[in-house]
Amino acid sequence: MSETAYTFDPSILREYDIRGVVGTTLHVSDARVIGRTFGTLVRRNGGKKVALGYDGRLSSPELAAACTEGLVAAGCDVVQIGVAATPMLYFSVYHLEADGGIMITGSHNPPDYNGFKMMMGKKSFFGADITKLGAMAAKADWDAGKGSVEKKDILADYAARLLKDVKPGKKLKVAWDTGNGAVGVSIRAVVDKLPGTHYVLNEKVDGTFPAHHPDPTVPKNLEQLVAEVKRHGCDLGIAFDGDGDRIGAVDGKGRILWGDQLLILWSRDVLKDRPGATIIADVKASQALFDEILRAGGTPLMWKTGHSLIKTKMAELKSPLAGEMSGHVFFADTFYGFDDALYCGLRLLNIVANSRESLAAMRDKLPQLVNTPELRFDCADDRKFKIVDEVKARLKAAGAKVNDIDGVRVNTPDGWWLLRASNTQPVLVARCESANEAGLERLKGDLKTALADSGVELPDEASSGHH
Repeated sequence: MSETAYTFDPSILREYDIRGVVGTTLHVSDARVIGRTFGTLVRRNGGKKVALGYDGRLSSPELAAACTEGLVAAGCDVVQIGVAATPMLYFSVYHLEADGGIMITGSHNPPDYNGFKMMMGKKSFFGADITKLGAMAAKADWDAGKGSVEKKDILADYAARLLKDVKPGKKLKVAWDTGNGAVGVSIRAVVDKLPGTHYVLNEKVDGTFPAHHPDPTVPKNLEQLVAEVKRHGCDLGIAFDGDGDRIGAVDGKGRILWGDQLLILWSRDVLKDRPGATIIADVKASQALFDEILRAGGTPLMWKTGHSLIKTKMAELKSPLAGEMSGHVFFADTFYGFDDALYCGLRLLNIVANSRESLAAMRDKLPQLVNTPELRFDCADDRKFKIVDEVKARLKAAGAKVNDIDGVRVNTPDGWWLLRASNTQPVLVARCESANEAGLERLKGDLKTALADSGVELPDEASSGHH
């Protein structure tokens, strides 16, 4: 490997991970340098062993091979776990007592994307860490060594760990949609050992995603699961994103439960054993979630959107549960505190199997609010944060009630509206929620005005939404 300085396409070094379009912004040579640089950091951190996994994308094996070369050249011993969901790689870092981990995944992005999610020790590697990795490569600041490579099959151990927290109750009928993503590797090892009847859709790992796009927060991607639930009269259905760290769910009537609605159910469950505990959710979550955490005897905390940011805050506060609207959910009560959608699915099954009520009945009893889906609209990277700052300054000058932990979340008698800049795309994100349609219209008007004053137009699809 050449010892000359190396520059990445700046668009791939992102807040939570490294991600780009294969052959355009992300190359095999990048994978080698990422391995070499990350490996150098592991060695300087006093470590040596790095676990490496990859998702089912067509470009993943080649990127994994190059990344391994780089790690070995930095003197790291690489344990390859093969094709896996991201949480299985996270698990391997704990299970194998590794000093770091690299997961090669494009998550829920289109098939031509790929990327790298990393762990240093048992912590997320993000933000300033990723910036530093880019700066080291630009200076050819690498250590040299001769590491080793071994392959390890950890599927049985991983499945056993997930199953350890299952609480058998009444037998359920469940439909699962792995969306041709990496959870297809582990789904059978888990569901075949559960009580009840289980139907698995799109189990074959296929990086072209022939059935539908693997993002369970988009309703059209859940249509096949809904049809399966109705066909077999299932109690519920569970779906995963491409790399298995985000969950989607539908009840027995085929209605979607969103991330914040699921978090209400999980919060009640966790707080039974952890009264008073702090439960964290991101700024996009419903006010109903924060109210219900309080009602169940917990301490709600609203925090910044972003899985790495939330994991870090959880560890700091020793919070047993946290989650995001996007379906990243973290259990740290009897689990490791990373986002494992298959584990979250089992925790949902525990609740339904041990309740006299169906999931549909539980959903009907949740506070019924009206809201917009997440509204995303294009805005240049160099402008998006400035617009949010301008809006914030005007709101504060006007004496509005603003939470500015991540963008602006404005409370009015009608409910709330949110405007924030995406950390990962040239996009502004907005959302509104009210008790009724009239209130929602007024909130959307407020949002529209706030944006118009910065010369931004709210797109037409800001039509009424989903809960």
